Amino acid sequence: MKNRKTRLAGILGASLLLAACGTSGSNSAAPPGAQGFTPPKLEALKALGQPEGQLNVLAWPGYAENGSNDPKVNWVTPFEQQTGCKVNVKPFGTSDEAVTLMKTGQYDVVSASGDASLRLVASGDAEPVNTDLVPNYNDVQPFLKGKSWNSVNGTAYGIPHGWGANLLTWRTDKVTPAPTSWSVMFDANSPYKGKVIAYDSPIYLADAALYLMAHQPDLGIKNPYALDDKQFTAAVNLLKQQRPLVSEYWSDYLKESQALKNGDAVVGTAWQVTVNLTKGEGAALEAAVPSEGATGWSDTWMVAAKSAHKTCAYRWLDYIISPKVNAQVAEYFGEAPANTKACAEMTDKTLCDTYHASDAGYAAKIAYWTTPIPQCLDGRTDVKCKDYGEWTKAWTEIKG
Repeated sequence: MKNRKTRLAGILGASLLLAACGTSGSNSAAPPGAQGFTPPKLEALKALGQPEGQLNVLAWPGYAENGSNDPKVNWVTPFEQQTGCKVNVKPFGTSDEAVTLMKTGQYDVVSASGDASLRLVASGDAEPVNTDLVPNYNDVQPFLKGKSWNSVNGTAYGIPHGWGANLLTWRTDKVTPAPTSWSVMFDANSPYKGKVIAYDSPIYLADAALYLMAHQPDLGIKNPYALDDKQFTAAVNLLKQQRPLVSEYWSDYLKESQALKNGDAVVGTAWQVTVNLTKGEGAALEAAVPSEGATGWSDTWMVAAKSAHKTCAYRWLDYIISPKVNAQVAEYFGEAPANTKACAEMTDKTLCDTYHASDAGYAAKIAYWTTPIPQCLDGRTDVKCKDYGEWTKAWTEIKG
């Protein structure tokens, strides 16, 4: 919860992304996956063996707590006691860092967001996952399975863990009527000029693209992470139009909370944890997924292709999404759990309702973060789409 502020701060540049998503010669005759690239031919583990006694975990802060940050927050030690797998946890601050560290071959599992998972698949750093070896996978929400950020051509490359939406939030005492559309942030004539707060990352272009899907259907945008030249230009121009409305771009949710509390901003993009915190400190704040939908994240536990501790890795995958542990992580981190049975294990019995944990309709409104690559993620093959390097260049230009 405390460290999601760095989630997208340093996504890997275009050169590594292009290298990762290139098709190897050995696979050149294979049909491309739905994501526009052919993964290396790697096999999932067929059967569990004897636990190897060690596990090297690469994780977002808050996902693999061992009591060192807070003695009361520790789900690593019980895992070690149950399995005999000694866990070494390496926290990372950005998806860029996670991808780089995975290439060293020193880690067995990683908690990857959608802006990193495809790169790990395409580069061969993560291998397919045999879900039959993860019994708790049966209880994962169906709407999180087989998605473009955790599977390729029907093959699972990871186990869903937690998810959430990037919400439209507003000060109820200063914004009336309650907004139902992102137009309150994107319309050039918004009455809240100078009081809009927006997310500080190139991936925010996807929010603009999502808005254009609803308001300019003639552009033909089907996936906000798959933008050809015309679509990309339209999204960039929309954010340039929005720029005078924005008082601040945030990457630290605590700073956004402060801006909303003191009135420097009255409407913006926020995570549910930000809304909860700000309301809890007395601000008149509400949030919702607007009519156009919203972007968001869905994190996946993946197994390193070079892992020397794969039985321990699979034991971890099953453990970390078990009902009780998945509940602990979701409460500490601030997100919806993946396991359908986790809600019954929550200390805060309102959390699952707050985060819409079992609401498939709500989840369907979310366009989950996915790394833009030249091969259009919407399946088009007659055009090239803009990759993340180009998104980054455009974002620098937008902010000025």
